[in-house]
Amino acid sequence: MVNRLTVLSAAVGLLTVGCATGQGSRGIDDRYPYWEKGAGVPEAVAFMNVELPQSATRVKGAVRVQPQERVYLLSFLTSEETAESIADDLRSEYPLEAGTGTDSLSGDGFEHLGLTSPQDIKGVRTTSVCPPCVGDGRRSNVQGMEIHVGQDSGDRVRVYLTAY
Repeated sequence: MVNRLTVLSAAVGLLTVGCATGQGSRGIDDRYPYWEKGAGVPEAVAFMNVELPQSATRVKGAVRVQPQERVYLLSFLTSEETAESIADDLRSEYPLEAGTGTDSLSGDGFEHLGLTSPQDIKGVRTTSVCPPCVGDGRRSNVQGMEIHVGQDSGDRVRVYLTAY
């Protein structure tokens, strides 16, 4: 009986030690998030499966690597009509609407690209979509997308697209 108890205690002890997490794994993993070097507009366009308008200017893109996903950013200037067309192509159940301008992207986001955050633009309009939820097979690998459209100068608007 003593031998069985000793063996059982030793086995439980080894399992406990083997399954225990060290202090480092409970802390913050400072490797994330980070910006993927060399990734930009082509990677964002490909992941989002969007067509960059020929009229787009001042185009910027980046990829932020997070612990469980990559977040693709794409921004450019275009006409209001083109921005509306892009928003329609996302197949969101909700139209572009002015509001609080919130977005799910935390951290430096578009500021990394040298742009004003969409939340800081007065009158920015926004909508979001879960492509698989609305049956958009073109973007079945995308969990979610957001678009923000804010007035820039003259007849140009800045489009901000985020996808993950």
